[in-house]
Amino acid sequence: MTIPATMRAVLLTGNGGFDQLEWRSDVAVPVPGPGEVLIKTGAAGVNNTDINTRIGWYSKAVAEATEVGGASGIAGAQDDGWAGTAFQFPRIQGADACGRIVAVGDGVDPARIGSRVLVEPVFRGAGAFDAIYFGSEVDGAFADYARVPAAHAHPIESSLSDIELASFPCAYSAAENMLTRIALAEGEHVLITGASGGVGSAAVQLAKRRGAEVTAMAGADKAEAVRALGADNVIGRDANLAAVFGDEHFDAAVDIVGGAGFTNILDCLKRGGRYGVAGAISGPIVDLDLRTLYLKDLRLLGCTILEPEVFPNLIGYIERGEIKPLVAATFPLAGIVAAQESFLTKRHVGKIVLVP
Repeated sequence: MTIPATMRAVLLTGNGGFDQLEWRSDVAVPVPGPGEVLIKTGAAGVNNTDINTRIGWYSKAVAEATEVGGASGIAGAQDDGWAGTAFQFPRIQGADACGRIVAVGDGVDPARIGSRVLVEPVFRGAGAFDAIYFGSEVDGAFADYARVPAAHAHPIESSLSDIELASFPCAYSAAENMLTRIALAEGEHVLITGASGGVGSAAVQLAKRRGAEVTAMAGADKAEAVRALGADNVIGRDANLAAVFGDEHFDAAVDIVGGAGFTNILDCLKRGGRYGVAGAISGPIVDLDLRTLYLKDLRLLGCTILEPEVFPNLIGYIERGEIKPLVAATFPLAGIVAAQESFLTKRHVGKIVLVP
């Protein structure tokens, strides 16, 4: 296969609104270095982190919900990335990628060329919590080609399309990582917030795969779709948990919403309960009564860096058909603004996917 010198890509040029997304057709194709592979992108998923980074939401100066500045950016935001360091522009975003290896760097078996792969989006370093994120600290999948560490390009054998497979990496690994960190076991009762979104809908499927009882929080218009994913109970996203369940009802909770509902979740956890969080779309600043935390012996677990077993396990679940893709809509890569506008309406269930 002949690899061109230039490619099409979307460049994020700064913090702000949609005008910071620049469609280009003259971006240099990356060259894989030692231990790396070059992937021809088949499809790439849209995630909250793409928008969070564009609008500057990861800045400590920001306390708003992610939707507040989704279209225009957030005034006063600094250029911090999710890792807490200054973000480097321009950047090709995109944490989700399905594609095929078309070239390899030194030290990588050339026999890998032609292999279909999913990219594990958190590139681990030497330390347990030393990592960079695909599409954040390094260029990602919103392009014809992407360069990734060979160890994070996982071969996959599946009859699913590239579009379907691209719906998995970021959302499902985040969900599986939360369930792994909280050690959710068969027969336990778990509460899942934001259950109609990419991570939430993934968590519903993955929790049911573990044999847990799932109570999911979602808008009324999406309740049936969430039930179809396996949720045993679906309640409104603004439901009063204490009024419905009383105190000490759930063994564990996975939360991507945060905001005002945080306190109610902790109140409804059993003594010794576990709370895993990997997002805060309704706001990052919450009220915590430390008496609830220590008197109930709760465990609060932040979940970003993937446990080493998470992505290989996810590949196995996909190949064995134990979980299914949930694609809400597709857009051409050049239509990224329309895709993010659709994403921000929160009317979809599952993932929105871009096709180069």
